[in-house]
Amino acid sequence: MIIARAPFRVSFCGGGSDIPSFYEKYGGCVISTSIRKYVYLTINKAFNKDSITLKYSQTEVVDDPAKIQHRIFKQVLSDFGTKGIEITSMADIPSGTGLGSSSSFTVALLKLLYTYNEKSVSTYKVAKEACDVEINQLGNPIGKQDQFAAAFGGLRYYEFCPDGFVKVEPIVMRHESYLKLQNSLMMFYTGDVRDANNILGEETKNLASQTEKIEGTKKLCQLTHQLKTEFESNNVDALGNILNESWIIKKGLAKGISNPKIDEYYDLAIKAGASGGKLLGAGGGGFLLFYVPEDEQKAKVRLALHDLKEMPVELDNAGVSIIFME
Repeated sequence: MIIARAPFRVSFCGGGSDIPSFYEKYGGCVISTSIRKYVYLTINKAFNKDSITLKYSQTEVVDDPAKIQHRIFKQVLSDFGTKGIEITSMADIPSGTGLGSSSSFTVALLKLLYTYNEKSVSTYKVAKEACDVEINQLGNPIGKQDQFAAAFGGLRYYEFCPDGFVKVEPIVMRHESYLKLQNSLMMFYTGDVRDANNILGEETKNLASQTEKIEGTKKLCQLTHQLKTEFESNNVDALGNILNESWIIKKGLAKGISNPKIDEYYDLAIKAGASGGKLLGAGGGGFLLFYVPEDEQKAKVRLALHDLKEMPVELDNAGVSIIFME
């Protein structure tokens, strides 16, 4: 048995600039962090050497990868050609909640199959191949940040170059600043599970055609550069205002990113003492993230959003890894 684990991510700033139609012309950048919530994939040798058994929210048993219903399993297992296996998938958080779960799944699956086939690969190769699977082979209108965040983990700055290369830099700050960042973040589940592909599809079309959307995304990149400087200067409190400013811009990029209910929750949190926030992921539902530096304000925010489920935030430095093998 082999178990692979990949983290979910929280994206602070720059989302949308990692979409090919933008970064191929202008370059893009994102700051994100992995959190201590994961997707797990296990693989075992099957009794039947020609069968493929997959267990996720459904169970599939096939003798040919072409017969698999699950799109990512189908594509990756077709590429590898591996048979006589049983793979089980589990996750700490449901998909469609804005934490990059589908990319974490793809990254973990690639790491798992390379390890099972006794092939050593770099973290960059895993991230790059996950992008190829989701964007090029499956045609999902998504960006590259989630795959790289799941593969590398930690608090990092990602730069998306026009030629397709992705530069990966750790954000370096004092330990006490890092702890303050972790302790000042609050996440609340809105209960709305959204389809990122629909929202990102519209965002992609917008970026390809509308000048104001392009200028908005350029501004998000400027804010990302500013946040990198602030973090590296140990000024983590700057995150609140940058989150707020980027959220206002982000809402103008595509219909469906927010809705009246989400706007109401956001306004309640700001009035209660949060200095900024955003809806994680492509928009439309999932987790709301807020920066709340004072304990007194945290209690007020918690009270204001009492009808939402709060999820404690723990940052993580680990990317995709093999956590068990025998």
